[in-house]
Amino acid sequence: MPYKEKTAWLSLLAMTVAFGPYFAHAAATMPDSLLPNLRQLGFFAMAITAQVIILGVGHLLLRRHAPEEAGLPADERDRLIQQRAVNYAYHVLIGGMIMVAIVMPFFTGGWAIVNAAIFMIVLAEFVSYGVTVASYRRQS
Repeated sequence: MPYKEKTAWLSLLAMTVAFGPYFAHAAATMPDSLLPNLRQLGFFAMAITAQVIILGVGHLLLRRHAPEEAGLPADERDRLIQQRAVNYAYHVLIGGMIMVAIVMPFFTGGWAIVNAAIFMIVLAEFVSYGVTVASYRRQS
């Protein structure tokens, strides 16, 4: 398995572990629309912290197990896979931001918009890493 695929899997795992509970909590509690909601901000900070810790430890372990592979520059295949992944993620992000910034303010506000924007950013990243993993799996 190529190093870049391993890091994509790591990122998918980190986002799932960190933001799965955050979005479940956000959907279940539906905080009032008053900003700021310090409880919601604290939960978001915990999700970000968990993601950073998982990524940090994971990258250290991956680098320790394959130091020569970690230092290799991206080849043409890696760049093409990255370009495809970013292309898909861009379309997801733009569609989501149109929904959040143009449509949602007409019928909701406050934390619903904030959480929808965060969700679309996380979804775009998830799509990017998912396309990366799928592209490497298809080639192997």
